[in-house]
Amino acid sequence: MTIAHEEAVIDAAAVDAIFAEARTANSFAGEVSDEQAQAIYELTKFGPTAFNSQPLRVTYVRSDEARAKLVETLSPGNKAKTASAPLVAVLSYDTDWHGQWDNFLPGYNAPKAMYDANPEFAAITGNNNAHLQAGYFILAVRSLGFAAGPMTGADFAAIDAAFFPAGDQKSFLVVNIGQPGPDAFGEAKPKFAYEDVVRTV
Repeated sequence: MTIAHEEAVIDAAAVDAIFAEARTANSFAGEVSDEQAQAIYELTKFGPTAFNSQPLRVTYVRSDEARAKLVETLSPGNKAKTASAPLVAVLSYDTDWHGQWDNFLPGYNAPKAMYDANPEFAAITGNNNAHLQAGYFILAVRSLGFAAGPMTGADFAAIDAAFFPAGDQKSFLVVNIGQPGPDAFGEAKPKFAYEDVVRTV
């Protein structure tokens, strides 16, 4: 037990499943149903974002044709595990997320003008907040009893060309999802201690 277990408001098994014992898997088995895939998003959406903007978009890759197209864009070490994972998600952000303002923050659209006037600022905000949501996506995967294998080893421009040719989304992460397969985990890697990375001012 750690201080995190002692202070948590969820039980120790949940702390372990989501945080302390969760690892990035490199091989996968089992199945992920459509209902479970939906449940992953239903948990993800509760993560905080600026102005409740929710710019994250999730593309689940299931068909053989789409899977082959995705695998072609990945670095060599990521190809085989992605080809065999029960479910793969491409995470991206909506490049026109601020166009949805009346849907995600009805009744208060004054800040929208600054994003409409500055496309670069809008892109940075969408990207940053989608990354924040991606962390919640991984926690959601783990909370449903699955392992997640997030990867940035990919040609994201090629992914965008293959899956989002209209330019309406920009991808930034690929996540394999499923039960851990044979030899899914290597040796546990060291994590920095509290004293190494935290200061109080």
